[in-house]
Amino acid sequence: MTTPKPHVEITDGELAAADDAIIGRAFRWSLAVLAVAAVVVTGLVFAFRRSPEPPPPVEPVFVPPQAIARNITPPVVRFTDITEKAGIDFVHENGAYGDKLLPESMGGGVAFFDYDNDGDQDLLFVNSSRWPWRREEGDPTFTSALYRNDGDAQFANVTDASGLGIESYGMGVGVGDYDNDGWVDVFITAVGKNHLLRNVEGHFKEVTDEAGVGGAADEWSTSAAFVDVDNDGDLDLFVCNYVRWSKEIDFKVNFRFAGVGRAYGPPTNFEGTQPYFYRNHGDGTFSEAAEEAGLHVINPATGGPVSKALAVAPVDIDRNGHIDLLVANDTVQNFLFVNQGDGYFVEEGAQYGVAFDRNGSATGAMGIDSGFYRNDTDLAFFIGNFANEMSSAYVTQGSDTLFADESIGEGIGATSRGMLTFGLLLLDYDLDGRLDLLQTNGHLEEQINVVQPSQHYEQPSQLFYNCGGAAGATFVPVEPALTGDLSKPIVGRGSAFADIDGDGDLDVVMTQLGRTPLLLRNELRSDHHRIRVRLIGTATNKNAIGAWVVATVDGRRILRQIMPTRSYLSQSELPVTLGLGGAQKVERLEIRWPGQPASVFEGLDADRSYVIHQKQGITARKPLRH
Repeated sequence: MTTPKPHVEITDGELAAADDAIIGRAFRWSLAVLAVAAVVVTGLVFAFRRSPEPPPPVEPVFVPPQAIARNITPPVVRFTDITEKAGIDFVHENGAYGDKLLPESMGGGVAFFDYDNDGDQDLLFVNSSRWPWRREEGDPTFTSALYRNDGDAQFANVTDASGLGIESYGMGVGVGDYDNDGWVDVFITAVGKNHLLRNVEGHFKEVTDEAGVGGAADEWSTSAAFVDVDNDGDLDLFVCNYVRWSKEIDFKVNFRFAGVGRAYGPPTNFEGTQPYFYRNHGDGTFSEAAEEAGLHVINPATGGPVSKALAVAPVDIDRNGHIDLLVANDTVQNFLFVNQGDGYFVEEGAQYGVAFDRNGSATGAMGIDSGFYRNDTDLAFFIGNFANEMSSAYVTQGSDTLFADESIGEGIGATSRGMLTFGLLLLDYDLDGRLDLLQTNGHLEEQINVVQPSQHYEQPSQLFYNCGGAAGATFVPVEPALTGDLSKPIVGRGSAFADIDGDGDLDVVMTQLGRTPLLLRNELRSDHHRIRVRLIGTATNKNAIGAWVVATVDGRRILRQIMPTRSYLSQSELPVTLGLGGAQKVERLEIRWPGQPASVFEGLDADRSYVIHQKQGITARKPLRH
């Protein structure tokens, strides 16, 4: 076991070695396509992300569809906007008033979770607020909003009665039963003090101060994850922090567009920060231990923090039974914190090949998700990046734990480059057993089209169909005409998925900056089968966060992780959905509990939901709706 260190310094030699390794692996793909992409992407990244001057107008590079799709036709699965019909009337408030302060461009998160234990997935939207120096007597209050699902995708606003009406300059949300009482608790991140809300049988009580997780009043927290890093049965808490920010600092940075004036810009000229890591003591209290756990990374040139974190993906990289953490950093290298087996970490992003893109550059990394999208042994991390940067697809190579960025070869590179991607999800939208990719897009700057005609403030989301490699590439971009309301241009930020109506397919919610969210019902019409699985832990944490559900279906394996922390600032439902395609039975279902012996079940019928208790086995099963 590697001895934990109080912080990690990244040396020039390590970065150079990592760059060489990444670039070498990247050459497995078409050199012609790579050369075009590298010139365009590198030029635009440095023009826009590293300089306050806007880039010259650039039109997207055209890549013939047959180069990545080979005439594969994705299934028609339309998504219908039911936001108003479902009773969702939340409007995000970002407090913008003309000074163009960076936090105004970044929020907010959303969570699907069952707050009242009735089996239906409810919705929580995180709100920001007006700035204190802009408030006047009589102004309305702006709080997070909780909507109760009646099981038929009809939602009622229960914020006032729930105790979740927290007013802050909110950003993101984490969910998890930190006290193992059977009720899912909520953590809300913010610019300023964060908030922990304990779920007391469906009513929330703020316990931030007594739990010790409020953080500093001058910090800016973003995404959060409840995970059991030491397998002791209770959930610890990891919190991303973004940049050192204040109104005064923002004005000193003074990002501008020529001919426009002040604008929302990159975090390049803001100092980095360190994350929070709270160890759960099991008695309702936590202690902040990020530095001693090896989660502080220092820039040797400045002696200051490197991190500018926006999202985190908790997953066991090396299959040793302990959760590792991949952190998506904006304009600096990503971090991979490898768990040493006792809750201490070593940062090895460069060594594993996930710190930089295929050109050896840091990206404007936003949302993140992970999964075995090929249903084999190749784990992948997908990261949404800034405009004019391809989304990243870091994939392990066979049994090797080293990653290569395969965004071009897997079919998402050229198409994703034209968008600014915040939310990003892997989900099986057509229930064929393969994870597809959904990106939620939207720009920072309202006037971006004035200075860069190829970019727009409102942008359509992008759906990539997983064709299983039949197209040469794994992913095929789905034409907007085939996706229904999913293609509406929005100012997209957070995103999450859940089955909101009990029919077994996955519906989607997307938040917008300063606007109403978009709740999209999946109108799947096919003969594909599915099962849904909810786990209840006993020796593990109650939610079984970190467990893997592995199904054998017609001789192939389908793997899904119990992990609500996905995308950007957001949380998806705790139960997992496994699409079975045409199969009507799961031959074998293995539950790999974190740090505990596995449970195995055989011959499970399709089109049913199952509740599996760690000690008692299957305790409930019921048919899914059609």
